[in-house]
Amino acid sequence: MKPITLSPGQLRMAEIAFWLALASSFFLAPNHLTLLSQILIFGLFAVALDMALGYAGILTVGHAAFFGAGAYTAGLLAKHGWGEPFSGLLAALVVAGGLGYALSYLIVRGADLTRLMITIGVCMLLAELANRLSGITGGSDGLQGMEVKPVLGIFEFDLFGKTAFGYAFVVVLAMFLLVRLVLRSPFGLALRGIHDNRKRMLAIGTPVESRLRMAYGFSAAVAGVAGALLAQTTQFVGIESIGFNRSAEILIILVLGGTGRLYGGLVGAIVYMLVHDWFADLNPEYWMFWLGIFLIAAVMLGRGGIMGALSRRIRTQEHMR
Repeated sequence: MKPITLSPGQLRMAEIAFWLALASSFFLAPNHLTLLSQILIFGLFAVALDMALGYAGILTVGHAAFFGAGAYTAGLLAKHGWGEPFSGLLAALVVAGGLGYALSYLIVRGADLTRLMITIGVCMLLAELANRLSGITGGSDGLQGMEVKPVLGIFEFDLFGKTAFGYAFVVVLAMFLLVRLVLRSPFGLALRGIHDNRKRMLAIGTPVESRLRMAYGFSAAVAGVAGALLAQTTQFVGIESIGFNRSAEILIILVLGGTGRLYGGLVGAIVYMLVHDWFADLNPEYWMFWLGIFLIAAVMLGRGGIMGALSRRIRTQEHMR
């Protein structure tokens, strides 16, 4: 079938329609706002991972370290009397970004296999540390007793998840626009070039390691914001937030949506978590089996993920020139 060609204006309208559809779910699915909030949060987490993996080409399977660091930062602040949401997000961004930038000195210099082992090791180390420091983190029981204040001093977090959804939607949209701005800047173009041909970028004088460290630190900071969002909207931080299983799950989400594509993480989170929830309700005993079958089929049929399949069917006029 012949690919569909869209003008830049039509593509922009499709993008606006995507976000309006997400926003309208507040009214269309009022009984599922908690699930929808988590979809937004994990979508942002996948976008953060995509910046490191899909754009910078840094092989990492331990991004839950930064997600969990952000969650525990916001959670501990809220537990000890500082429950203002936006400052909690800012603190999580600084802590996770600083941790990511510090670790980047180890990760950027290594080869792919070395990076893989380091990121897994760091994630497992921090998870064990959180478990051992049960007096601070709550250990395997999770961090409880958080008291998150109303958003802007007006909107209190309710049991129905209305405030949580609106808050998560605004923050995720703002962070997504920030990530897009960075990726479309000369810095983002340099990351593309490093991913495609590192040696050529070195030859033209690009400080490759410096750019990769900055990308990894920024990616970690965005992941920390996602973790803080989850902590604030659920008012609980489980030890699984910083575990390897969370890293593996978000990698699956990103691969399903498509790596190196701006909307891959968001689309992957929507499809994965809706299918996950549907299979869990349909067959509570064997839902993981059917989820595995779905993921295998999706990978076999959709090379490059969902966004990769869409890109083969949709072309923009810029690509046709």
